[in-house]
Amino acid sequence: MSIFRNAITLTVLSAILFFAFPREAYAYLDPGTGSYIFQLAIAVLVGGSFAIKLYWRKVKTFLANLFSKRQRDDD
Repeated sequence: MSIFRNAITLTVLSAILFFAFPREAYAYLDPGTGSYIFQLAIAVLVGGSFAIKLYWRKVKTFLANLFSKRQRDDD
């Protein structure tokens, strides 16, 4: 099983290095690409804010329980 896992890890790392360092790129980025990237960034921020708003009570309760246990253990 570990040989299979090592082979997958090696393949993924090789693919990342292959695509991260291209030799030459003959590409054109039009002005619409910048606005699309900006739109994606705004969508990630709004979506993340909504997710935090949705689960804020659960996160707050979890953190309160985490720190209250730590204080009880120290006493």
